Amino acid sequence: MISPTGRQVDIPIENGFVGMIDRETFDEFLRDRAAMAGADRLTGTFLRVDRDGPTPRVIWRDKATGEERATPTRAIIGADGARSAVARAEVPGGRDIPYVIAYHEIIDAPETGAGYDPDRCDVIYDGRISPDFYGWVFPHGARASVGMGTGIDGIDLKRATADLRAASGLTGCTTIRREGAPIPLRPLDRWDNGRDLVLAGDAAGVVAPSSGEGIYYAMACGRAAATAAQAFLRSGRPADLRLARRMFLREHGTVFKVLQSMQDAYYRSDDRRERFVSLCHDIDVQRLTFEAYMNKRLVKARPLAHVKIGVKNLAHLLGLVSPE
Repeated sequence: MISPTGRQVDIPIENGFVGMIDRETFDEFLRDRAAMAGADRLTGTFLRVDRDGPTPRVIWRDKATGEERATPTRAIIGADGARSAVARAEVPGGRDIPYVIAYHEIIDAPETGAGYDPDRCDVIYDGRISPDFYGWVFPHGARASVGMGTGIDGIDLKRATADLRAASGLTGCTTIRREGAPIPLRPLDRWDNGRDLVLAGDAAGVVAPSSGEGIYYAMACGRAAATAAQAFLRSGRPADLRLARRMFLREHGTVFKVLQSMQDAYYRSDDRRERFVSLCHDIDVQRLTFEAYMNKRLVKARPLAHVKIGVKNLAHLLGLVSPE
């Protein structure tokens, strides 16, 4: 974790590890596993849902042929990412989800570099890179992801990423590909259409505030959506589709609220970001944060540590102590 003034906090990993997922291989693994379990794998682009017949039909464009095709179904799970076409077409409020735009470059990583460590994930809080979110350098074995995110219009994402690469000694590395994508900022108020469809993953807005972590919550949300769809198929009651959102927020809603409060408090200026990094020097913050990150639950043990962290939070937010 690197502050606006360049101060670095190394958060040790105790009794475990944090792995970086390569979505290029992981997503394909999930598709193959679904097919092995009996799913029919069809590759194309969602267009609309046709309900003129006895059952809904998903209308989609075949990727290989470009032809419009129709697949009959009884229940639909929309998991097509942030700014989901399914959500926009089918779910009230699906067009209104707030998001930040993330941009990153996948590069051939060196073994070492000025400011680069293949065994360390760097999170950079610096208004010159991102005025309202953060930048990152995440190793993926022989490759690395370098990028940033922002919700502010007019920011030159490619320029900011180039500056970050230069600061990390990665300017001369070969760029394999460049990608941009929206990251939702909060769960949608509604995930179902009240008829036959429910959302999951980024389409439902389940990305953790402050960290931008999405894959774990997408998997948990997918399980909840599948449970709700199964209940709907058994009962025939569209109201059962609401189970997905209720189940997910019962498990993770408090964590999302706490992370959102942290982002609102500390991501608004470089002074606040400096204070956030300073706070993360505290060993209790590091331990509680790591336990919460690994277990996806707020840690209720060690009440005195929570009190101490709360006092330090107030001191920083009220400006009673130096940012450093």
